Amino acid sequence: MAKSGLGQDPQSTAAATVLKRAVELDSESRYPQALVCYQEGIDLLLQVLKGTKDNTKRCNLREKISKYMDRAENIKEHLEQEKEDGKYHKQIKIEENATGFSYESLFREYLNETVTEVWIEDPYIRHTHQLYNFLRFCEMLIKRPCKVKTIHLLTSLDEGTEQVQQSRGLQEIEESLRSHGVLLEVRYSSSIHDREIRFNNGWMIKIGRGLDYFKKPQSRFSLGYCDFDLRPCHETTVDIFHKKHTKNI
Repeated sequence: MAKSGLGQDPQSTAAATVLKRAVELDSESRYPQALVCYQEGIDLLLQVLKGTKDNTKRCNLREKISKYMDRAENIKEHLEQEKEDGKYHKQIKIEENATGFSYESLFREYLNETVTEVWIEDPYIRHTHQLYNFLRFCEMLIKRPCKVKTIHLLTSLDEGTEQVQQSRGLQEIEESLRSHGVLLEVRYSSSIHDREIRFNNGWMIKIGRGLDYFKKPQSRFSLGYCDFDLRPCHETTVDIFHKKHTKNI
């Protein structure tokens, strides 16, 4: 495992801090987070290298950069193998009232041009705000770089007074998606409890509260009403897995 042993001159302080964190995460086997820190630290070291004139210091910096790059590449290969073996697991804990967790921020790392089919299993796509949540999620899916053609939704049927509204809302979303060349297939289950989202590129995301993890805005004109990165969240946990093959729900 690489060690962060950098000098503490002003130019390398930021790099030393990030790489120290990378080494700590590495030692705790928190490889996805460690890889991010290694990559950020390497970028910072490269900036330090550009501003260094002393040949001895430049040689030392190149040696350190090479070691960190080797470790980062080893971690990357390890994570890729875990994906192939279906063992990859990353967990994100969203704290009470935390912000910065819009659907785009949470899912964009796992969406690319290979995503053409999505499965959503969520029992609570029933009330008005939950239908809007699902609509926002669909809006994200049809943006580039995704090339989504089919969305499968498995949810529960509202048995109260809002059943008509639920059916109409999902029908309108279905019609709107169709105008964008996307097929929405909706199925209902009375025994559904799990919340799960799968992409056909192998990524699977399980959110404790499903898509409904945002708090109600303070008012119609408060920050976070439109931009969900500014919307406070309920406390929940996000578990991310990767499987070589994604099966239908």
